[in-house]
Amino acid sequence: MPNPRFLKTAERWMNKNIPEERVQSVSPVQQNQFSENNVSYNFLEGSFGRQVLEEYNQLIQREYQNVSTLQKLSFVDDVVKESNPFAFVLLNKVLQNHGRWVARPIDLEKALEKGVINLRETYGDSGLVLRGKNDPNEYLAQNLATQVESKGYNVGEDPVMIPLAGLDLVYDSSSPHNLNFRLTDSSEIIYASQLNKSNHGKKFNHGDDQGLPIFEEGGSRTLYSSVDGGLCRLYRYGVLGLVARGDGLASSIVHGRVVVCAEGTRP
Repeated sequence: MPNPRFLKTAERWMNKNIPEERVQSVSPVQQNQFSENNVSYNFLEGSFGRQVLEEYNQLIQREYQNVSTLQKLSFVDDVVKESNPFAFVLLNKVLQNHGRWVARPIDLEKALEKGVINLRETYGDSGLVLRGKNDPNEYLAQNLATQVESKGYNVGEDPVMIPLAGLDLVYDSSSPHNLNFRLTDSSEIIYASQLNKSNHGKKFNHGDDQGLPIFEEGGSRTLYSSVDGGLCRLYRYGVLGLVARGDGLASSIVHGRVVVCAEGTRP
């Protein structure tokens, strides 16, 4: 059972407006253009983790003008800690140079099913949820919606889920965070009706082939999706659920962990 104090602390950081009473905890989901053959799942740790974080920090200085939103990750107790979508998109660029990637929702789901990594008492970002061009995060939502629509997808009907591992990050002085998301040829754009506000609080035990919840009565995990517009982060709490309503995109706390995927090897 996840630590209730951890859950409450993470919820306060990730959401600007939260109800006085909330349901419970949260976890993984989803996938597409990345390999699934003999994939390993590990935290970003040890000498490899230290090296990647050094390269990440150099990239912040070189291309992103030391934006504070990106200066969240830390190397403590031999592991990289903290998590927000901006940081994970940039971190993925570094990992790609090493033949690895930040876990997508489907990767986290598979890691849970196999029981190969202990995700309890941690959280981690894996995607973005685009529901409209309004708040929360209106500036970023409008920009991303324009890109999504240019690919032939609709915005404003079913939510669109985009794994972080396929995105790029650009410096944007007009953005509230001085950063903006960019689609790439590797971006997965996935209609995700499961993440509608009407499904908030529903239970599930497993994810589908995109890592999205398969709802069932008596499930042990919970979906939190009490938002019907704008752009939110998609992240898991521990092993018990999935949050699709986090509007504080820059927020990060020490319980955050980077789950790294690699094909046929261990990081």
